[in-house]
Amino acid sequence: MNTNTKRGLLKNLPRWVILVIDLCIVSSAYICSNFIINSFTDSFEFSNVIKRLPLIIFIYLLLYLKYGTYKGIIRQTGLKDAQTLFLVNSIAFFILLTINLFIRNLVDTENIIFINYRLSYSVLFIHSFVTTVSMVFARTTYKSLYSHYLVNNKKAKRTIIYGAGNSGIITFNAIHNDPSSSSNIFSFIDDDYKLAGKKINGILVRHSSTLTKEFIEENDINEVIISIQKINKSQLLKISEKLTEYPIKVKIVPPIKDWLNGNYSTKQIKTLKIDDLLGRDAIKLNNPIVDQELEGKTILITGAAGSIGSEIARQVACKNFKKLILVDTAESALYDLQQSMKSVKKDDIEYIIGNVRDCERMRIVFNRYRPEYIYHAAAYKHVPLMEKFPYEAVNTNVRGTKIIADLAHEYGVQKFVMISTDKAVNPTNVMGATKRCAEIYVNCLNALSDTIYIVTRFGNVLGSNGSVIPLFKRQMEEGGPLTVTHPEITRYFMTIPEACQLVLEAGTMGKNGEIFVFDMGESMKIFDLAKRMIRLSGYKYPEEMDIKVVGLRPGEKIYEELLADGENTIKTHHEKIMIAKVNYSKCENTFKKINDLCDFALLTEISRKNNELVQQIKHIVPEFKSQNSKFEILDHKA
Repeated sequence: MNTNTKRGLLKNLPRWVILVIDLCIVSSAYICSNFIINSFTDSFEFSNVIKRLPLIIFIYLLLYLKYGTYKGIIRQTGLKDAQTLFLVNSIAFFILLTINLFIRNLVDTENIIFINYRLSYSVLFIHSFVTTVSMVFARTTYKSLYSHYLVNNKKAKRTIIYGAGNSGIITFNAIHNDPSSSSNIFSFIDDDYKLAGKKINGILVRHSSTLTKEFIEENDINEVIISIQKINKSQLLKISEKLTEYPIKVKIVPPIKDWLNGNYSTKQIKTLKIDDLLGRDAIKLNNPIVDQELEGKTILITGAAGSIGSEIARQVACKNFKKLILVDTAESALYDLQQSMKSVKKDDIEYIIGNVRDCERMRIVFNRYRPEYIYHAAAYKHVPLMEKFPYEAVNTNVRGTKIIADLAHEYGVQKFVMISTDKAVNPTNVMGATKRCAEIYVNCLNALSDTIYIVTRFGNVLGSNGSVIPLFKRQMEEGGPLTVTHPEITRYFMTIPEACQLVLEAGTMGKNGEIFVFDMGESMKIFDLAKRMIRLSGYKYPEEMDIKVVGLRPGEKIYEELLADGENTIKTHHEKIMIAKVNYSKCENTFKKINDLCDFALLTEISRKNNELVQQIKHIVPEFKSQNSKFEILDHKA
């Protein structure tokens, strides 16, 4: 018989076999109980026991068939199964007790037939107890043998659970009860000295100070699962920084709110990602006024297929809106968004292929749907490409924004929320400068229009299209090295959901052309981020995966900023959100300059007069000083 056949028989033990085994236990327990009680008085007679045994088996058989005690999956035996066995065996005890009372008190006990069925009260009690204990023991033994059998037939990972609290125990049980899990729990680790030296389910709890590189290597540990509920980001960062120094996989259990039906399986235990190590607690916004403002509204999102636009769409789709119009020029990405939102009010969502640079096309959309709220996420964002094609940056980031903003004014839109970037602050590249031009334009337009124009400004978004995280992942898949443009380069980071919550919140808070910025905590060094990603992926740095410094790209800053010189911040009702209050003057000249810039960009597509185009941008944004770019010469001329 081959291994697979044996495993199949072990895994799928027939129910009738379980029933037969249970009845054998009942029979054996009755014989043993009689022997234990009657041996003291030297009155044990095996023949009498055999005569009474059929009645015992018959009663227990009826109850087992009624309650289906033999139908459970033995390899998954738990406390509930033990409780059921105790209940059924207790019922059998009381039924036999009743029969015995009936025979003793109401029936002619001289009748030879009934004499054979007179039962001892003490034997019945002992029998019920022994039967229950034996059946539970048999099931747990089988469960242990099954688990051991599977572990011996696969390569088990020696695993440590970091956290000996309730979450750690639940994690242990989930792994222990999952036959498909390849984890073999070696130890618990906890920061609490009081727990050190104790055992949980036979597994020793050690203090976190014992978790050293030598300990990992000596005990051949393969992975550590962090299982601490309500863990804050700073605590997680501290633990992960220590663990990622070791040649092990680091995993984490999901938050309680993400457990399926209040429970989680081993499939939900995920590898610790860089998103989990933001270095600060995630910013959470739960403002019911957002729901109220969007209720019954027609909402337009441009750039809806992008990282930010698609997440805004998903969050808005959870609101009680009237109509949601999603516009993007990327056909495949928009199709993917459509497929991912099939279960959400699909009759109230319109997916439109269209370019914000096409004024007539956008006018048709406005005229047909009459949007009341606009979230403008359409933009070009890749710094080196926009340095090479500045007219494209102007046409999309400036002229595209101008077209949507002007139509918002013309059609009486209530609020226009523009998604900007920290690269618009003291810009050093064309992309950031064009976003700054767009900020200036919508702020000036706010002073002339009944529409409320709002700007949200934030840093880099983890995992967004073209961001550093997907780049590092791709480079690791290709065998490395990871590339960093400068060893000291730093960036502010937030997650996509955080960024989109800011956008929705800004739409509610904005009243008069504000620029909203996040308190994003400390900036993160990209070099350190790359090292963490290498170690989180199970590689050793630099032996197995190295980092290469390739030099700054055209227009790239070493340090990003969230506020420009001269901008003052005003606190809001949320401690993590501030308003950058900027006083723009001479908007008449600004309108003319931006109109001229947009017109010249159209001509530049043909003439390629990039220097002249960038010079015009610098006139509108005087703080724009190019770095590591061919356009630096324009600053020297000035």
